[in-house]
Amino acid sequence: MFVAWVVGYVAFLHSIRKMWTGRYARSQLARSLFLNMVSESEAAAVETQEWYRCTPDLLGEAVQPLFVQSHLDSDTKAFLKQSVEKSGWLFTLLYHSMVSTILSPMVSRTSINGFLGRGSMFVFSAEQFQQLLRVGPEWRGERLLDLGAGDGGVTAVMGVHFKEVYATEVSLPMRWHLQRRNYKLLGIDEWQHSGFLYDVISCLNLLDRCEDPLHLLHDIRRSLVPNTGRLILAVVLPFQPYVEIGGRWRHPKQHLKVEGKTWEEQVTNLSHEVFQRAGFELEAVTRLPYLCEGDMYNDYYVLDDAVFVLKASNASQESVH
Repeated sequence: MFVAWVVGYVAFLHSIRKMWTGRYARSQLARSLFLNMVSESEAAAVETQEWYRCTPDLLGEAVQPLFVQSHLDSDTKAFLKQSVEKSGWLFTLLYHSMVSTILSPMVSRTSINGFLGRGSMFVFSAEQFQQLLRVGPEWRGERLLDLGAGDGGVTAVMGVHFKEVYATEVSLPMRWHLQRRNYKLLGIDEWQHSGFLYDVISCLNLLDRCEDPLHLLHDIRRSLVPNTGRLILAVVLPFQPYVEIGGRWRHPKQHLKVEGKTWEEQVTNLSHEVFQRAGFELEAVTRLPYLCEGDMYNDYYVLDDAVFVLKASNASQESVH
């Protein structure tokens, strides 16, 4: 019975795969990158302009001069090309799909991806990271802490600039990936009491996936090196918070209200209301695509990210010290 179910499941997915690999579902950008049918500049202009588009006039007056315009660069193209190539690994994808179906009722999606070694994320390239922090390729800091680091792929982009790299992650399979990269793992209730401070703390797409986002921001502020410490924070917009427990989703205990209907309005509200309330001051913000490797049905997935660089405000530093 089980063998018959597996055979039927594979046949079903294969039929779907044939449909999705045709002209109906493959994005033109994915096909262009994979087949080189059009020039890179044409593909970027046609398919990715919305990923980076911002109307500065819709940003708050104090936010406008801090907006950094980003573009599709070589590292992002390389990630997209790799994702497209992996989407052609039919039997690997069939195996991944079957395991996900079996485990998803009781295991988190993050842990399933960690176990299968799939679902790598891309937030920013090395060049985009340097541009946001206003540093050069040779710049070095003392300590980096990446909160919710996943498999460490994004951590690696930042980690080359630091002598010591620390990370937190609740998923056990993802922690195995981080250990293989030789990052120093800290518990989710340990990093705030480590006895030392961090030059940069990254909190990438975590604020909408934690129980108490304001408490998290306060802990981050207290853990940064005074004056020079920076928080690099990515948030998916529109802001839709929820937490994953096992294979189930629910609303967080603390509801963080972000007002505004457009990307620009929500960025302004976060900067003026949420971050200032947590004791932070905005230094830079950009719009980037939050990319994830695909599966049976899509070459890749993309969400809208706002990536902020924040520093502790003078008033908050005085209150801490």
